[in-house]
Amino acid sequence: MNAADEQQMSPYDRIGGAPAVTEAVERFYKRLLADDELSGFFSGADMPQLKRHQVALISQVLDGPKSYAGRDLAEAHKSMDISVGQYKAVGAHLTAVLEELDVPQDIIDTVGEVLASVAPDVIGADD
Repeated sequence: MNAADEQQMSPYDRIGGAPAVTEAVERFYKRLLADDELSGFFSGADMPQLKRHQVALISQVLDGPKSYAGRDLAEAHKSMDISVGQYKAVGAHLTAVLEELDVPQDIIDTVGEVLASVAPDVIGADD
């Protein structure tokens, strides 16, 4: 595939579609659950459902299938008191996973821009 063909593909397709997004989400949650500062947010969570929602959300962000039907981000996170530092740590874990999976830098940059744009909907505590 040449560069022109690749640029016509959606970011979702460029990284490998559903299997790649699913793998990224699996690795992402492994990292979050291993992080002592963040793992508490997930105690009692329905992890299979959370992973399904995350796959759908990331797929949509990457111009893949528009199947996300979960609560909006503000509603889902409003009672969690997530700090700026915790939010940045989650973003760093996601970025690290995308780098591990050799996702092209322009797509990682786009994900970073989306993370920055939705931060006010998720952050609910002062650092």
